[in-house]
Amino acid sequence: MKADHQLRAFEQILNSYDGNLPLHRFLPGYFKQNKQMGSSDRRWASRHVYSFFRLGKALSNLTQQERLCVADFLCHDTLSAIVERDFSDLKDDVQLSLAEKLQLIKNKYPDFNLKDVYPLHHHLSEGIDQTEFSASFFKQPDLFIRVAADEAKSIILKLENENISVNQISETALALPNGTKLETVLNEGSYQVQDLSSQYTGEYFKPNKWDKWWDCCAASGGKTLLLHSLEPVIELLVTDLRESILMNLDERFRLAGIKKYHKKELDLLKNNDQILHHYQFDGIILDAPCTGSGTWGRTPEMLTFFEERKINQFAAIQKAIVPNVIKYLKPGKPLIYITCSAFAAENEAVVQHLLDTLPLTLEKMEVIKGYENNADTMFVARFTRI
Repeated sequence: MKADHQLRAFEQILNSYDGNLPLHRFLPGYFKQNKQMGSSDRRWASRHVYSFFRLGKALSNLTQQERLCVADFLCHDTLSAIVERDFSDLKDDVQLSLAEKLQLIKNKYPDFNLKDVYPLHHHLSEGIDQTEFSASFFKQPDLFIRVAADEAKSIILKLENENISVNQISETALALPNGTKLETVLNEGSYQVQDLSSQYTGEYFKPNKWDKWWDCCAASGGKTLLLHSLEPVIELLVTDLRESILMNLDERFRLAGIKKYHKKELDLLKNNDQILHHYQFDGIILDAPCTGSGTWGRTPEMLTFFEERKINQFAAIQKAIVPNVIKYLKPGKPLIYITCSAFAAENEAVVQHLLDTLPLTLEKMEVIKGYENNADTMFVARFTRI
């Protein structure tokens, strides 16, 4: 009875969802419209829907119900009523390691191919382990925060006092279970939510005191905040296409105590000489618009709904933006190119295009394999303007 009830709720949500909204935005709206669903119903429905999408395109010949059982079995070490009923032969194995459970599914369904989880695996950047990357989608990435090194110990103590599991990755990076509520535990401004791989890109910045830096696709300012933590005595320009995003940036900067910065609303696909003609920068951060394909562990619905044609569309945008920003970069100074993509077309191929067409030399580039640390997979390259 319980399994039937949960299955109906799952199927109703799945039939209502078309992928146009991110799942984390769609579900609250759905639950608001279906107020008959109690908290337990909402919790199980969310779990089942997210589990289902983590299977990607694997075993697409099976029914939705069977695919849900496979996915939920792989994603969790506790039984759902549906798995307990329909996978009675595997219910005693739910706490095995992921590798062991993947083998059990392969034994049960010989057609199961792990690479089908990430259907565009042939587009992946060089060096990404396709098997490990695909397997990583059955586990929700961690929540990462960045803290000041001299405050890390006290922050860890506060979290542990609230029985929150915390793992210190570096002097400034802490890993927490995804979904951890920090607002009532830690003071505003004492931490920044930032993925571990995103924090790592700061290794490429290398700012100097009194430099002038431009974060040209600043969004809510995460990379600028990281830059400022490395060198507070710099002059900052932050720009983005979206005014609403820059308002969010203002609030984050206020909480972080950053008062001196310049902010402009810019479309980087256009000529901005009238606005920027007098600027010359010592460093530019381009966290480029991209497919986000290295972050789909947080948005697994993209494994189903992403359209392959968009890879080349984003790559074209990336190639078009760079010439419009490096003309404001001083010779001998760095451009930091970043994506949260796992696709070579947006990473190594863009780097090669920029080297072939622009006055840039490449210092270093790297695929940041977040799947090795339960984090996002990203790409970063440091160029020097000739």
